[in-house]
Amino acid sequence: MAGATSPATGRRYGIARVCHVWKVPRSSFYAARRSAADPDSPPAVPARRGPKPAVSDADLIAAIRADLARSPWTGEGHRKVWARLRALDGIRVARKRVLRLMREHHLLSPHRARPRPETSHERQIITAAPNVMWAIDATQVTTVRDGKVWLFGVVEHWNAEMLGWHVAKHGTRYEAVQALGMAVRQQFGHLNAGVARGLALRHDHGSNFMADVFQKQMRFWGVAPSYAFVAEPETNGCIERLFRTLKEQTVHGRIFQTIDDVRDAVRDFVARYNAEWLIEKNGHRSPADMRAAWQQETFRRVA
Repeated sequence: MAGATSPATGRRYGIARVCHVWKVPRSSFYAARRSAADPDSPPAVPARRGPKPAVSDADLIAAIRADLARSPWTGEGHRKVWARLRALDGIRVARKRVLRLMREHHLLSPHRARPRPETSHERQIITAAPNVMWAIDATQVTTVRDGKVWLFGVVEHWNAEMLGWHVAKHGTRYEAVQALGMAVRQQFGHLNAGVARGLALRHDHGSNFMADVFQKQMRFWGVAPSYAFVAEPETNGCIERLFRTLKEQTVHGRIFQTIDDVRDAVRDFVARYNAEWLIEKNGHRSPADMRAAWQQETFRRVA
């Protein structure tokens, strides 16, 4: 067909038309013709098609490595690296390109995907404003001298900010009230009756949260309970995800001697997390930046 003549024009069919009919790229045709003309020539190395990017792959991977080295966190994914490159270094590239390079150079954190059964709920609760729903839960940290100690935490569903926490030897209802009280005082300024009216608190069915002391104190502040589904911890996933981050960044690989060491580590983590940890649902902003932007927008509308 390449040597055939069109009966309508009397001219031979062009290469573009032939390749279009055969559904063959023209680059393959020219590569085959070069190989036929010079059989001893080395095969052509496939190159990236289209215009050349402003930042080469070599420069971009160097910037990625530099960002991972300067970050105080470990085990971060490509989305946060991509967001920091845009915000801090002014490098505007595609997110999937950052993912490809990090995968090719083995810079992604290893993880294991866990299959989850299908459920009727959407597995997430994101509120449109702060102080609409919080979440509370507890976890344990092992120490050398004091054994296992309890950590209670309170998180804001809106921007995943850690509002309150309490580390104690025992994980009873009284320690849970301490963490919630810290969050209420921080957000509302005092602990008077009805101060947090309109707020919902997501918690599981643990004995420390279902106890009368905790439920009565919660209602005294005007907080309504929001129960997580039984045997489905993902329905309290906001605080569960925060505890995972805390343990990955602060607990795992570290030996705590006393309960005071745990308190110091949690205090440092909360300050850094709220100020620096980038969260995708916040537009890759930290909880503190998200709250500052919301307050600025609120004051602008009022003015």
